[in-house]
Amino acid sequence: MAEADDIEVSIVMPCLNEAETLLGCIREAQNAIRASGIAGEVVIADNGSTDGSPRIAEEAGARVVHVEDKGYGSALMGGIKAARGKFVLMGDADGSYVFGELPAFLARLRAGDQLVMGCRLPSGGGRIESGAMPWKHRWIGNPVLSGLGKLFFHAPVSDFHCGLRAFDRRAILDLDLRCTGMEFASEMVVKSVVARLKFAQVPITLRPDGRSRPPHLRSWSDGWRHLRFMLLYSPKWLFFIPGTILFLGGLIGFIALMFGPIRIGNVSFDTNTLLVCATALLIGFQAIFFAVYTKTFAVLTGLLRPDPRITRLLKAQPVEWGVGIGLMLLVFGLGYLVFAVIRWKDVGFGNLSYSDSLRIVIPGVTAMALGAQSIFSGFALAVLGLARNIRRKE
Repeated sequence: MAEADDIEVSIVMPCLNEAETLLGCIREAQNAIRASGIAGEVVIADNGSTDGSPRIAEEAGARVVHVEDKGYGSALMGGIKAARGKFVLMGDADGSYVFGELPAFLARLRAGDQLVMGCRLPSGGGRIESGAMPWKHRWIGNPVLSGLGKLFFHAPVSDFHCGLRAFDRRAILDLDLRCTGMEFASEMVVKSVVARLKFAQVPITLRPDGRSRPPHLRSWSDGWRHLRFMLLYSPKWLFFIPGTILFLGGLIGFIALMFGPIRIGNVSFDTNTLLVCATALLIGFQAIFFAVYTKTFAVLTGLLRPDPRITRLLKAQPVEWGVGIGLMLLVFGLGYLVFAVIRWKDVGFGNLSYSDSLRIVIPGVTAMALGAQSIFSGFALAVLGLARNIRRKE
C-alpha cells in the first residue's frame, strides 16, 4: 500500500446501496491503477448504505469514508476531501463507467489540465452501448443541458454532466463546492469555468447500469435542479436577455400606439395592445435591473469573476443617476396625467372616449412607474456599493 504522501491518484466513488456492482467497480479501478504503474487508492464515499456495501468495499481493499450528509454531491465532496491523491478520478459505482480508462485522464492531468471531463456522447468521440442511456437523457436531457452550459458559460465540454471526470484535487477544493444533490456535477463545471481552470476532454464508453434496481437519478427533478443552478449562475440569461427583449419589444409597440391605433390587414391594435406593451416595458425594465443587482452581488461575493463594468457602475454615483432619471420620468408621467385631467375638465368632467383617455393615462402611469423603479434601483445599487466598501476595509 502506498504511503499517503506518495499517492498520485485517488479513484473516488459515491455509494448508496451498490452491493450488486460495487465489487466489480473496485476491482476494475484497482486493476487500472496497477496497469498504469502508479501509486493510487480507491475511496468509497458511503452515504448510508444498508446492504453491506461498506463491508464489501473494505474486504476488497478500498478505503471507506462514511458521509452522513445525504446526497450525491455530499457523498462526492466527502470522498474528495478524504482522498490522499494529488489527482482524483470520480465515477459512479453502478458499473456504467469504465475505470480502465484512467490512463487517458491521467495523461491530461500530468500535462497540466485541472479538470478533465469524460464525454459519453458520440458527437465528442464517446460511445454509448445499447441500453446504457435512456432515450430522454440521450436525445433531450444531456444535449439540452450541455448546450445551455456552453451557451451560458462557454464551457469547453461536450458532455456537461458526465459522471466520469478527473481533476486536480486542490484546484477543485478551492472552488468551495456547495451543492448536495445531482447538480453538483454542474456546479463543478460552472465554477471551474468561472475560476478559469484548464479544461480537457477525453472520449469514454458508457455501459448499461449493472444494478437490478432503478437508478438514484430522477430524470425530471434532477434535470430541473441542474437547469436551476445554471440559471442562478447566469444573470445574463436569467434576467438580462429576457428583460431586454421584453423592454425593447414593449417600447417599440408602446411608442407606435401612443399616437393612435395601428391596423395591419384586418387586425387593429389599439389601447388594449398599448397596455400589454406597457406591461412588457415595465417587466423588462425591472428584469434588466435584476440582472445588474445579481451580477453585482455575485461579483462582490466571489461567485463570479471580477467585472470592470460593475466597478465602474458602483463608482458612477448610482443614486444620483437613478434619482435624476427617475424624477424626469415622474415629471413626464405627471404631466400626462395633468393633461388627462384637463381633457376631462374640457368635457365638464363627464364621459371621455375610452380609447382617447387610456392613450393618455397609460403612458402617464407607465412613465411614473419607470421613474419610481429608477430611483429605487439607484439606491439598491448604492447599498451593494456600501457592502463593497465594507469588505475593502475589512
